[in-house]
Amino acid sequence: MSEGETPDTEQVTTMATKEPAARRTVLQGEPPFTVDDLLKFPDDGNRYELFNGSLLVSPSPVPLHQYASLRLARILEDAAPPDFQPLQEVNLRVGSRDFFIPDLVVVPTETVDERGLMFAPRDILLAVELVSPSTQSRDRHLKRAAYAAAGIPAYWRIELSEGPSVHVHELAGDEYKPAERYEAGEVANLLAPFEVSFDPAALTRPRG
Repeated sequence: MSEGETPDTEQVTTMATKEPAARRTVLQGEPPFTVDDLLKFPDDGNRYELFNGSLLVSPSPVPLHQYASLRLARILEDAAPPDFQPLQEVNLRVGSRDFFIPDLVVVPTETVDERGLMFAPRDILLAVELVSPSTQSRDRHLKRAAYAAAGIPAYWRIELSEGPSVHVHELAGDEYKPAERYEAGEVANLLAPFEVSFDPAALTRPRG
């Protein structure tokens, strides 16, 4: 088993979002899938990720999700020193059967040109997921555990239904410490991976 890969389990299931419904596509192969299998899937508008060979299928994000992600990317871009680069929706290969597409990441700037199609966990300084009704369990539990096991030092979970709020997890050993929660209307003063301050309400506040 390669470093960072999730141990095998006897039962492998296929997970899919429920709202909005993903477009039905006939996929070649059967679980457990590998990252190489994923590269052969059709471009059908769905997002395909892998957890221990099981498919995690998501449709394209709704406008509010896209809006908040873009706002946060701009906040991070404006605050980032030259050595740090925020990116949206990168390919993160954890192992041969574990593959994720975080909504946002921060990586060392030098890795942007060095990496091709995939980033490795060692490249990721911060992973961010924006929670929607169809991804609650995945973002709150599965991805939090997977990112911690992969050694990603910081994980932010943006709860859009909470105003929004920001839940900040920092790595301690092979697990994240309990989250620090910042609500809409208060300023989150964060230090990792670099200093940045923002009110979570700004992520969904109308322009103008």
